[in-house]
Amino acid sequence: MENCQYDACVPGRPASGNDQGVVTKPSCFGYPLSIFFIVINEFCERFSYYGMRAVLVLYFKYFLQWDDNLSTAIYHTFVALCYLTPILGALIADSWLGKFKTIVSLSVVYTIGQAIMSVSSINDLTDHNRDGSPDNVSVHIALSMIGLILIALGTGGIKPCVSAFGGDQFEDHQEKQRTRFFSIFYLSINAGSLLSTIITPILRAQECGIHSKQRCYPLAFGVPAALMAVALVVFVIGSRMYKKVQPQGNIMIQVSKCIGFAIKNRFRHRSKEFPKREHWLDWASEKYDKRLIAQTKMVLKVLFLYIPLPMFWALFDQQGSRWTLQATTMDGNFGAIQIQPDQMQTVNPILIVIMVPVVDAVVYPLIKKCKINFTPLRKITVGMFLASMAFVAAAILQAQIDKTLPVFPAAGQSQIKVINLGTDDATVQFEPQLQTVTVTPAESTGYMTFETSQLQSLSIISGNKTAAKIIELPGENRHTLGVKNTATGIVAELLLDNVTSKPEEGNNLIRFINNLPDTINVTMGDTSFGTLMSLSASNYSLFAGGRKDEIVVIRNSIPCSTTSQAFGFGSAYTIVIDECTRDALNVTYSEDIPPNTVHMAWQIPQYFILTCAEVVFSVTGLEFSYSQAPSSMKAVLQAGWLLTVAVGNIIVLIVAGASKLSEQWAEYVLFAALLLAVCIIFAVMAYFYTYIDPNEIEAQLDEEDKKQAKKDQDIYEKQVEADSKFEQPPSLTLGLASPVQPHRQPGSRASRRLRERSGRSFAVGYLRREGEGRNPAKPTGRSPGTGPAVSRPEERCKPGAREPAAPGMLGGLRLGLAGLRTPRYVRPGGAQGPSFPRRPSAEGGGGGSGAGQRVQVAGEERRGGRVLPLPPTLRFVIVSPAAPRATALRARPGREAAGGRRRRCCIRDGALKSPSL
Repeated sequence: MENCQYDACVPGRPASGNDQGVVTKPSCFGYPLSIFFIVINEFCERFSYYGMRAVLVLYFKYFLQWDDNLSTAIYHTFVALCYLTPILGALIADSWLGKFKTIVSLSVVYTIGQAIMSVSSINDLTDHNRDGSPDNVSVHIALSMIGLILIALGTGGIKPCVSAFGGDQFEDHQEKQRTRFFSIFYLSINAGSLLSTIITPILRAQECGIHSKQRCYPLAFGVPAALMAVALVVFVIGSRMYKKVQPQGNIMIQVSKCIGFAIKNRFRHRSKEFPKREHWLDWASEKYDKRLIAQTKMVLKVLFLYIPLPMFWALFDQQGSRWTLQATTMDGNFGAIQIQPDQMQTVNPILIVIMVPVVDAVVYPLIKKCKINFTPLRKITVGMFLASMAFVAAAILQAQIDKTLPVFPAAGQSQIKVINLGTDDATVQFEPQLQTVTVTPAESTGYMTFETSQLQSLSIISGNKTAAKIIELPGENRHTLGVKNTATGIVAELLLDNVTSKPEEGNNLIRFINNLPDTINVTMGDTSFGTLMSLSASNYSLFAGGRKDEIVVIRNSIPCSTTSQAFGFGSAYTIVIDECTRDALNVTYSEDIPPNTVHMAWQIPQYFILTCAEVVFSVTGLEFSYSQAPSSMKAVLQAGWLLTVAVGNIIVLIVAGASKLSEQWAEYVLFAALLLAVCIIFAVMAYFYTYIDPNEIEAQLDEEDKKQAKKDQDIYEKQVEADSKFEQPPSLTLGLASPVQPHRQPGSRASRRLRERSGRSFAVGYLRREGEGRNPAKPTGRSPGTGPAVSRPEERCKPGAREPAAPGMLGGLRLGLAGLRTPRYVRPGGAQGPSFPRRPSAEGGGGGSGAGQRVQVAGEERRGGRVLPLPPTLRFVIVSPAAPRATALRARPGREAAGGRRRRCCIRDGALKSPSL
């Protein structure tokens, strides 16, 4: 860490040396050290999410035993929820907790959800009889749903916060470092998703368990849970280094309120008597400023183009559902490497890393040299078309796969295959004269389908012997007829296969038939088939595909063994034990279900086409959106883009549920056709779209704001000039009578009148213009024993000083405050003061220029229907008819004088002051 140091950048840590006034933060190679914790956190979180998601649909199908349609539906519901919750996370971070607390709290929820998913996949949790399958599947389903909901809330909630929180760590002068940080940040996302998609399917393919072996889903979910816990710990460790920005409010809320108010206001003025406005958002101009309305218009113009986009994501996100299920019916043998079906998803991130620079550096320049105007909207249209073609390729591949799938008997049907275990040819006649087949020694036929009600008996000829057998079949099942010509006659055994579907997950079904005259014991690998009587068959057992196992047979206490052939993936075999000696074991293989013959490599073309579509669609879409919206609205567009992904996954649920197509290739064609139709609609919308420059529009708004500000300044200066023509009082004096006992003096008729009207005590204030209408030599209303009146505003108020009485203020302003009712306040010392009025009432206390004088007590205003409590400082706003400008007077409630005497104060720079306050 010799390249790491402390930079004097932001407040946080005191600097060393003599620069005690400078605060520093740790940095490394010019970057804030805190971003390294953020990058590691993002890598672990993306590993956790994509690792869990890679094996999710197979967990639904093979562990919870859901069918393909239900597995697909729940998978896409989960993905949709993951892309809906980012809006909630952004609102919580920007309006309440802030980014740091939101990331920490939702990461805890995220980790708990991953842990619950790992626990839900433990087979032994409810496997009380230890037969290898859970006894109470509903418990596993409930735990899985709780875990998935918590994961969706966690991963979606922190999605919009982590990258923005990383950007907050940089200063304004670190723009270059911030740009590189985002490149590293997205590299960590791709690295985490790529590694997890490779590793977790390998973990899933392992076998683990306490009482019985199973696919190791607990490990496949447990490792992502551990990585999420690591992500949380790493993020919290860097807490002291982070620059934490306080919540500033969410722009999405402002935009939503503006749109809502415009709609409501337009509905209120729907009558024809109101003139129409240029845009429906202009109906919000009564409440919201012009800039917000103009920015919202630009955003809505882009969001309108988002309407067709969810259909692209409906196809794109089926990589993790339908395409993964398609891979389970294919051959994943790549020579020395065995690819699991869920590992094929890694093709997409690998191709992304390759295609993005190729498209930017090669494809786009070539198109430009051809003088083709390849605008962003045209790129998006091409991306949608390519995604449609990818599903056409998937449909063609699925049609080829369907040809290799076995056909099982339908209702009212039965299937029979014949194995000749003897040394002579055998001819079997299915009566009454339905079909005749001849089987050579050690050979077998394929399955033949019969109507169960028509098949009654069998006639068998082998060598010079014949035999007849009456049969009664249950229907809708497969059977194997073993025929052997022995010295005592023809032996015909009808075996029930009890296989109704192709083995899943690429596994193989194996069973044995004892063609020896003695009883034997058979073991293959770690699986024991038990003891087999002569010409009897074992049950099928499940083996992993693509591997060889040792077959061990014990005959009369003499073991013999051999190595089996490689069975491929998704097959079923009957192995006939023909001979067992000390030297060798001779066996014959009869194929009951053919293995997967279509190789997984055939999925690469459709992945390649879809990846190209993603490059020109997703990358260009974000670039276009950001270029067409103002800088303050990027968050709104990000929320809209994530919303299209969520809606796309919901479309999969609707289309897959409503189509009711029995063939998977037909569903692929349906999705391709829908996207192609939407592509045409989007092309028409793009043709009529007019590109804008948000920076230019914002510059125009700035210019208009400057012109309006200059205009307001001119109006204000003219008003000041007009006001200066009037004689301005050098000062104002306010006399306050005691609220409990108003001072009785000549001219207080207004006091008495208001008191009689309100029936309670109140305050009376006297206002006059200093030096106007007053006779210092003959003050009026002077009480005996009081001091001389204060005549100069510069003179500081002294105890005993008072103002002249009201009648002497011939040219003064007089005002009574009455009818005010507010909560009681506490005076210094703890005693309660009088109840003052709630609402100011301006009423002249006499003649003169006081008529029309207005006083407002700030702090006693109504806000949202409630009255704020009386503050310790009273503010009086006095508006003179001669001078409309207000003069603010401020006074603090003080201790009441003995005997209820008047408070005396002077005005100093617009503030009431008194030595007793």
